[in-house]
Amino acid sequence: MRKTMRCVSIALASALTVGLLGLAPTASAQRRRVVILEPRPFWGPFYPYYGYYPYPPSYMSANYGEVKIDTHDKDAQVYIDGGYAANIKETKKFALRPGNHQIELRDSDGRTLYHEQVAITVGRTTKLHVS
Repeated sequence: MRKTMRCVSIALASALTVGLLGLAPTASAQRRRVVILEPRPFWGPFYPYYGYYPYPPSYMSANYGEVKIDTHDKDAQVYIDGGYAANIKETKKFALRPGNHQIELRDSDGRTLYHEQVAITVGRTTKLHVS
C-alpha cells in the first residue's frame, strides 16, 4: 500500500511540475515593456541632485538614452511604443532604454501628427524636430 501511494504521489508531482512548466510563457512571447523615467529630486550620499528618480546621474548615463522632441504644436500628446507618455507642453525630454522605439505625436482628437521609429543609444540624446 505504501509503495503504491508513493508511486502515485511521485507521478502526480511530476505531472504537476511538467504542466506548470508548460504553461510558463517564453521570453519571446512576453510583451516588451518601456520604462519612462520622470525628473525627480535625487538625494545622493553627499549632496542633493536634481536628476532622474531614483537613479544617480552615473547610472542614468551608463544605462539609458534620451529623446528630445522640438515642436511648435504645444497641445500634442506623445506616445512611445503605442503607450501614452506625456503631453508635449509638460515635458519634451524622455529617458528610454536603448533600442528601437516608435515615437508618435497625436492631437487632441487622436489623429497622428508625426510618427517615427528612432534608435536610442546609451548615454546619447536623440533629437526630433517636428514642424
